[in-house]
Amino acid sequence: MSNATKITVTGAAGQIGYALLFRIASGQLLGPDRPVELRLLEITPALGAAEGTAMELLDCAFPLLTGIEISDQADEAFDGANIAFLVGARPRTKGMERGDLLEANGGIFAPQGKAINDHAADDIRVLVVGNPANTNALIAMGNAPDVPAERFTAMTRLDHNRAIAQLASKSGHPVSEIERMIIWGNHSATQYPDITQATIAGKPASEVIDDQAWVEGDFISRVQQRGAEVIEARGSSSAASAANAAIDHMHDWVLGSAEGDYVSMAIPSDGSYGVEEGLISSFPVTCSGGKYEIVQGLEVDDFSRAKIDATVAELAEEREAIKKMGLLG
Repeated sequence: MSNATKITVTGAAGQIGYALLFRIASGQLLGPDRPVELRLLEITPALGAAEGTAMELLDCAFPLLTGIEISDQADEAFDGANIAFLVGARPRTKGMERGDLLEANGGIFAPQGKAINDHAADDIRVLVVGNPANTNALIAMGNAPDVPAERFTAMTRLDHNRAIAQLASKSGHPVSEIERMIIWGNHSATQYPDITQATIAGKPASEVIDDQAWVEGDFISRVQQRGAEVIEARGSSSAASAANAAIDHMHDWVLGSAEGDYVSMAIPSDGSYGVEEGLISSFPVTCSGGKYEIVQGLEVDDFSRAKIDATVAELAEEREAIKKMGLLG
């Protein structure tokens, strides 16, 4: 069916891919009226596992799923793609330096960026989930000079959702009453979860939670370290919650975010809030008409300024490292 939205998922046989694909096929990404065609990209040894996932997808008999293609070739998988979830990445192994990790992922995201540049549809939207997500997105973007830079994003929605969950737990309010949460910077332990603009049931979060020591201490560190906490408890990294956040991110980008609320997306900086232009950094944004816009005019206090500067410095360091490796196309 030619009117189906073509959606490419890399690392499709992995745990996040498995948690993501069924929700896309069921209509939770684009709604009950948008047919979808899935493209599963995997490394050659994982093609069998991807076949198994495809069998299960077919066995669900999803009315919106018009087709599934499986490939180990990026050029094929991204051909005509309207949406891409770049999930597959090289995980950090014991004793691996961050520079080694960046280089290994450069070998994945540079060719994928080129394939997107050469083969994807004109309206392609890319979400990088695989870590280090911000810098992997920068690598892909740098290798896709013909694609508008704003089409490359990285995921900080999981951090955003984690922060909302922590506020709900602390305040005793449901998550549905919490708005205007912000994640700044890198999807790493330097990220800054910021509640200075957040509201709980329409009141400033700082009034509802009158505990500044918790806000500046346990709250921030818990959100920053939540991924490690999940690994410790589960024995493997966040998969379903990451897939859920990826759905949230792309759904809001394509269909619009809730009126009056902010969402967090890592996007190419335009220099707003002193974040160096061109870095892929998380900002508070609103989405409508298939586009996102940075929320402007927010007051940044001294505490927040220092936290934002620290996470942006890490992003700048990562960019310098990949530049030296020649990974930016």
